[in-house]
Amino acid sequence: MCSVAIFTRMLRSKWLTAGLVAIVALSPAGAMAATAPSTSATPTPSAHALLSSRELWATIDVCNPADQPDTVGIRGSMPGDRHSHDKMSMSFRLQYMNASKQWVNLSSSASSSFVAVGNGAAARQDGTSFELKPVAGKPAVTLRGVVDFQWRRGGTVLASGALPTAVGHKSLAGADPPGYSAATCIIG
Repeated sequence: MCSVAIFTRMLRSKWLTAGLVAIVALSPAGAMAATAPSTSATPTPSAHALLSSRELWATIDVCNPADQPDTVGIRGSMPGDRHSHDKMSMSFRLQYMNASKQWVNLSSSASSSFVAVGNGAAARQDGTSFELKPVAGKPAVTLRGVVDFQWRRGGTVLASGALPTAVGHKSLAGADPPGYSAATCIIG
């Protein structure tokens, strides 16, 4: 088990907003693989089409670069449903691999609430960075991100799903170095 302090920063286009500081407690109760997508009965172009789109992805676009030490950046992309009155949101969380090789959520301090990323007219990207403070003498930690996606029309969730981070995606902003994309990040 390891302990780290964490700072959250939301990357909104080119704006960087400082967030909260907390000590992260690792909790086995937070263990979770990517959640299966769920949909509602309200039709949109097709919940299945949204959830199987090539524009739906999550990646680590920052992993401990020299100019951002001990920082992990998670970025997601989601397709629009072609309805400008629908709203799209994402939330971001960090998970670590425990001794049993299972992915476990870090405490709630290592996750964001849903962030509005725009209307459904077109695909959108957004991201969050987490600055970790490794504890001296503790082993390095393997981390990944999970992005939760939601499409809404008013108070109705049209479609939702979650994906773990994967390699091979192009961030429109925030990648350090430019073009960086990974499934996991090792800190410590």
